[in-house]
Amino acid sequence: MLAVSPFVPPLPPRDPAWLPPWRAMFGERLRSIVAGLPEPAFQVWSASGRLLNIRFHIINHPDMIRQVLLDRSANYVRPELVRRFLTSLGNGLLNAEGEDWRRQRKLVAPTFSPAAVAGMAALMSEEAERSAAAFPTRAATVDVAQVATDTTMTIISRALFSGDPRLLSPEAGRHIALLVLAGGEPRFLRLLGLEAFDPSPRMARIRASARWLRGTLGAIVDERGSSGGADDFFGGLVRSFYAEMPPGEARELAIDNAVTFYAAGHETTAVALAWSAYLLAAQPELQEQLRAEALGAVAGDPATLPERVPLLRQFLDETLRLYPPAAQIVREAAAEDQLGNIAVRKGDQMIVYPWTLHRHRRLWDNPDAFDIERFSEANKAKIDRFQYLPFGAGPRICVGMRFAIVEALIILAHWLAARRFRLTDDAPPVPTGRVTLRPAGGMPLMVEPLD
Repeated sequence: MLAVSPFVPPLPPRDPAWLPPWRAMFGERLRSIVAGLPEPAFQVWSASGRLLNIRFHIINHPDMIRQVLLDRSANYVRPELVRRFLTSLGNGLLNAEGEDWRRQRKLVAPTFSPAAVAGMAALMSEEAERSAAAFPTRAATVDVAQVATDTTMTIISRALFSGDPRLLSPEAGRHIALLVLAGGEPRFLRLLGLEAFDPSPRMARIRASARWLRGTLGAIVDERGSSGGADDFFGGLVRSFYAEMPPGEARELAIDNAVTFYAAGHETTAVALAWSAYLLAAQPELQEQLRAEALGAVAGDPATLPERVPLLRQFLDETLRLYPPAAQIVREAAAEDQLGNIAVRKGDQMIVYPWTLHRHRRLWDNPDAFDIERFSEANKAKIDRFQYLPFGAGPRICVGMRFAIVEALIILAHWLAARRFRLTDDAPPVPTGRVTLRPAGGMPLMVEPLD
C-alpha cells in the first residue's frame, strides 16, 4: 500500500437539487456539461426528464448501462440529435450506424491492433522525448495543456497522416479546439436541426472551422488520389474506400474518417495528459514514486514500456476516472423496452455521464478523492466493467483505446524522467466542455528540471 494521503481535487459547484432541463441551454451549463450538476445525480441509479419533445433518462446503474451498451445494443443506436451536434464529422466511424458502421469499423480496426500500436511506439517515444526536452531548462510556468495538445497532434499526424505540415499548424490547432469545445452545445436551432441558420457569431466561427478542416483534409485526399499516396493509415483507408465504393462516396468517407481520427485521436489523450500533469503536481510524493519507475522504463524498448510501468498505469486509470475525456454517451431506443424500473419508449434518449458514474457514491468509496490503489491488481478486479467507462463499452468501444493508453503512458514516462511538475499560485483548474473535459484556461504548472 502506498503511503500517500488522499487528495481531493477541487470540484465545479454542485446544485443541491435537479435543475429544469432547459437550463442546460444557457450560461455556463451550455458550455460545460459538469457545471452545476445536482447532488442527486451522484446518488440515484436513474433520473428521467423532457427537453422540448425529447424524453431522456440518465442512467448510473452498471446493469442498466450494460443492457444499453452491450446486451441490447442493437436496440440502442446513436441518435440523430447527437449526429447533429457532430456534423463536422460527417458519416465517419463515430457517426455511422448499422451496416455502414460495421463496414467502416472492419476497415479501421487493423490500424489499432496490439501489433500495429506496438509498431507506432518508437514514433510516440521520439515525440515524447522531444516534448520533454522542449520544456524550459529553468523552472518556469508552462501551459501543459498546450504542450500536451502539440505533442499528441504531432504524434497523430506522423502516425496516421505521414506528418503532413498542414495538420501541425497553429491554425489547425485553433480550429480543432473550437470544434471540440462547441461540438456538444445544445443550442436551440441545433436541437431543431436548423444549425445552419444560427446567426450567432460563435456558430459562424464554428462553421468556418468545420469548412477549414474538411477543406484541408479534402485537399489531402485529392492530392493522394485513389491509390492513397503514402503507405500510412490514411493511405490504407483511402485505398480501402475507393476499392469498395464509388469515387464520390469514397472521397467523402475518407474525409469523414480523417476528421474523426485527427480531431478525436489527439484530443482525448491531450486532455488526459493535462489532468495527469495536474495530479502529479498536486501529489509530490506520488510523483517521485512514479518518476522512479519511469526512469527505469524509458531506456528500454518503447514497444514494451507500457508493460514496465504498472504503477503509472494505475495512476492513469485513476486520472481517467476522475477526469474522463468523453463527457457523455447517448443512445436512442429504436423500440420499446424495460430497463430496470424505466418503461422505455421508442425515441427515448438514454444518457450516461461518465463524470457522475465515476464519482457515484454508491459505486465508489470516497469517490471525489484520488486513490491510485483503486486500480491495483487486487482492487481492479472488483470494479464492474460498466461502472468505469473512460473509452465507452460494448461494440462501439473506442477503436483507438489501445493507441491512446500506450501514447499517454509513453509521454508521461518521458515527462517524468525529464521534469518535475509543481502547482502554481493560480486558481485550481476547472473542467469544461461538452465533448471532452478540458481544463478551462489551460493548465499552467511550474515545470523544472530534475536536480
